[in-house]
Amino acid sequence: MISRPWYSPHRLVKALIGLLILVSALFPLAWMAMSGFKSKTEVLRSPFQFFPDVWNLQNYRDIFADPAFVRAMTVTFIGAVIFTILSLAVNAMAAYAFARLDFALKGFWWVYCITPMFIPAMAILLTSFVVVSKLGMLDTMAVLIIPGVAASAQMFFLRQFYLNMPVALEEAALIDGANRWQIFVRIFLPQSQGPFVVVGIASFLAYWNAYVWPVLVITNPDLTQIMQYIGNFRSDRGNDWGMLMAGSTLAALPTIALVLIFQRYIVNGVRISGMK
Repeated sequence: MISRPWYSPHRLVKALIGLLILVSALFPLAWMAMSGFKSKTEVLRSPFQFFPDVWNLQNYRDIFADPAFVRAMTVTFIGAVIFTILSLAVNAMAAYAFARLDFALKGFWWVYCITPMFIPAMAILLTSFVVVSKLGMLDTMAVLIIPGVAASAQMFFLRQFYLNMPVALEEAALIDGANRWQIFVRIFLPQSQGPFVVVGIASFLAYWNAYVWPVLVITNPDLTQIMQYIGNFRSDRGNDWGMLMAGSTLAALPTIALVLIFQRYIVNGVRISGMK
């Protein structure tokens, strides 16, 4: 079979399309980062100018000097880490149970668990607020973490992976005297690195980028989440666009770094968790 040269029209078209997609995706992020170096009047200046006239770090210094911003970043990061760990634990155990165990009404409970995947979050927003309000969870970290820990989409994703694991491994462990918990911890969890990265990053991003739910349930300034801070910036600070762009850039850095670090595991995790 004769391979096509690197400069063939087919490959050039693919490269141009890929470059166009890359530029379209990165341009808003790059403009946001560049705007952090501009003055408040220079950000929205007409005609459009991508780079600042004078590079100035003052916006980044000012946002770092704001205790509310630092507190929001810290509180959100801690909450995201706790949320991610709990999400992995709960959804992995549920996925293993539905993939490998037999119990009464298993089919009914599986349909019950994955049904929320087809219901828009906004449709149950008010009812969810009523529930957490009656439970006395408002203005606590628990109200930000617990309601979203069990996620039907992540449960479904992990279940598909566990269904593809060889039954022989489980049978051999049962013959050797291992119980179900030991099989889950010693066999299934060590093999779940790829899917866990996908689920973990999805959980972290979902918590970090949440805005509507924190605005609804959190009024305590000490628990303000980073997206709340960014959303309230204009009402608190006015039209200081340069400082707002600097804060938005810093708020985006943890998620960008996370995806860049684990991008290889994300692709691999999606590949090995194919549908059965």
